[in-house]
Amino acid sequence: MLTKKQLDLLEFIHKRMQRDGVPPSFDEMKEALDLRSKSGIHRLITALEERGFIRRLAHRARALEIIKLPEALEQKAGFSPRVIEGDRPDSTPSKALSVEASGAIELPVMGRIAAGVPIAAISEVSHNVAVPQSMVGAGEHYALEVKGDSMIDAGINDGDVVIIRETRTADNGEIVVALVEDEEATLKRYRRSGNTIALEAANPAYETRLFRDDQVKVQGRLVGLIRTY
Repeated sequence: MLTKKQLDLLEFIHKRMQRDGVPPSFDEMKEALDLRSKSGIHRLITALEERGFIRRLAHRARALEIIKLPEALEQKAGFSPRVIEGDRPDSTPSKALSVEASGAIELPVMGRIAAGVPIAAISEVSHNVAVPQSMVGAGEHYALEVKGDSMIDAGINDGDVVIIRETRTADNGEIVVALVEDEEATLKRYRRSGNTIALEAANPAYETRLFRDDQVKVQGRLVGLIRTY
């Protein structure tokens, strides 16, 4: 069992990595936990590493990797979508959507992703969408249009455009784009137990689907969404 300080630090690191794609600095950790020195952070990180929750990567500054989260934190750290709302454009899908925000960048919309029964794997760019730089952070990103209602309890509706950070790994409880048996792509909450991967819906009308780990490939992790009306 983790102490409160250990749990607080793990939660802070997890949230910052979800937001920025990189772990916080030791000074930021010290301030977040209201500690007087960085030596206390070193002790907490060592304790988390010894308990198998994080891993320090050699020869890289600020290099921490979260391996797992305690169950209480998994439930608490569920996805809260950062939503950009706007008017639905009177344009064809080939015309880019716009977002009135400074520092916006354009991301390719790779087609539709199923939030329900999986649909065919997606690989072609249909159009571009503009999103604020603050939403995407570090790393490569792309966008997908959501089809279906299996993730509505996570705040993701049919017709939303989700912003995805490219990655091949995911922590338990994160919402990911999963490629199933190299044929079908779906947006689901990811959980791994041994050699089994569960893809969980956020709608009680849909059952959790279980696969062998060699049947599922993570294609990216959800970092935000855009909703139009």
